[in-house]
Amino acid sequence: MARGGEEWKPFMAMVGVDLAFAVVNILLKKVLDEGMDHLVLVTYRLSISAIFLAPIAYFWERDSRPRLTLRILCYLFLSAIIGASLTQYLFLLGIQYTSATFSCAFINMVPVLTFLMALPFGIEAVNLKCNSGRAKVIGTLVCIGGGALLTLYKGPSLFENSHVTNRMMDSTIGISSAKKAERWTIGTIALVIGTLSWSSWFLLQSSIGKRYPCQYSSTAIMSFFGAIQSAILSFSTGSHFSVWILRGWIQVATVMFAGMVGSGLGYVTMSWCVKKRGPVFTAAFSPLVQIMAAMIDIPVLHERFYLGSLLGSIAVIIGLYILLWGKKKEMQNFATKLAQEAEENKTQEPHLQVITVSSDSHPS
Repeated sequence: MARGGEEWKPFMAMVGVDLAFAVVNILLKKVLDEGMDHLVLVTYRLSISAIFLAPIAYFWERDSRPRLTLRILCYLFLSAIIGASLTQYLFLLGIQYTSATFSCAFINMVPVLTFLMALPFGIEAVNLKCNSGRAKVIGTLVCIGGGALLTLYKGPSLFENSHVTNRMMDSTIGISSAKKAERWTIGTIALVIGTLSWSSWFLLQSSIGKRYPCQYSSTAIMSFFGAIQSAILSFSTGSHFSVWILRGWIQVATVMFAGMVGSGLGYVTMSWCVKKRGPVFTAAFSPLVQIMAAMIDIPVLHERFYLGSLLGSIAVIIGLYILLWGKKKEMQNFATKLAQEAEENKTQEPHLQVITVSSDSHPS
């Protein structure tokens, strides 16, 4: 029973992380619509994450923390670029210049990109002769198909909130077609780079977890580096000091929640899941963020919910289940193989002892 509970811990942890990310995304959309600066938001978010995690890391991991070498610091600095500061800025820029729905199409591509990137490094292996290998491939493809359906097909609206949607559409009519096309191109490029960076972060985190297996400490240091990088990028783009002033309780609450839960505990949990189950398992849960955000959007923000979103969500959940089944089956096969090898070694030990005794019984 305890073993079964241990197997479900990474699954439940990632569901909790995705729910937190969904809430964070809704809050971020709210404050960005109010005019909050992207880089300022990222800087505050990562700063609070570092401040929140630093004392936890110091007291919780002080007896188990290995020596912090220059090589590990370089890994964490790179992790902050591709997993925190640059990636968060690129996704926020992509959402602003395209649309939230279009941006989710790229987020849904993260699992398959992570899976493909992990293959040449030997982090993941696919044996199509085994059911587990075929399930991993099929599950990944179904997840991607569901993500594409989720974002490219709308279909009829299942809930009518036309007054909200019409008001949102009317606010975007004033942008000229040429300017809109330019912004869409810039946003698409930002999303492509951001998706590649985010996929690479899962692989880098797998390497960091082996060299520095302290999730709280590594996330605190990564957030500290990311905050410095975001602040430098913000000042280099010519932002005024006035944009650093938080206006209203919603901006303060968003920054605090996104920092402590989103960039703090969220990254700690993902790092732990990467260590336990690998980067592909952790990345496979990315499409759930959009599904959970839609579940909150409908009753709270009165957003429309389309048939395509429902069908795509079902496909993503089915694909995720197939992929996770394949990963679980693979782990069971690996455990069975180790048990068989251990049993074979035990059966060989008596023979070795007999040989040793017989050689000693005939002295020269």
